[in-house]
Amino acid sequence: MRLIRHTLFVLLALPVLAMAAGQPADLEPIPEAPPPPSGFDGGDPAAEPKVTIIKKGTDTIEEYRVNGELYMMKVTPAHGVPYYLTKEDQNSGWARNEGPSAPLSVPKWVLFNF
Repeated sequence: MRLIRHTLFVLLALPVLAMAAGQPADLEPIPEAPPPPSGFDGGDPAAEPKVTIIKKGTDTIEEYRVNGELYMMKVTPAHGVPYYLTKEDQNSGWARNEGPSAPLSVPKWVLFNF
């Protein structure tokens, strides 16, 4: 019981001690951030994913494409939990995931594309 009272006292005293310490007198305000450059447009719009929504019966399929290449599909059945189909690389099939990101993605880079 005594340990609980001492612990409670310390926990209640800590905020009071922190307020009593105050702020140092030699603080300087942070300068304002400079505006973004005038030529900044937010990036290449072709690199952003494009989403196409397709209705097949009672299911909804959302196709995600970057540079015209299909890399992920979200399938939402009428009754059930939505799931994702992702393509790990260009030569493999589709892998089913229960979330928006794959549990483990091995890095694979395309060095040359003809």
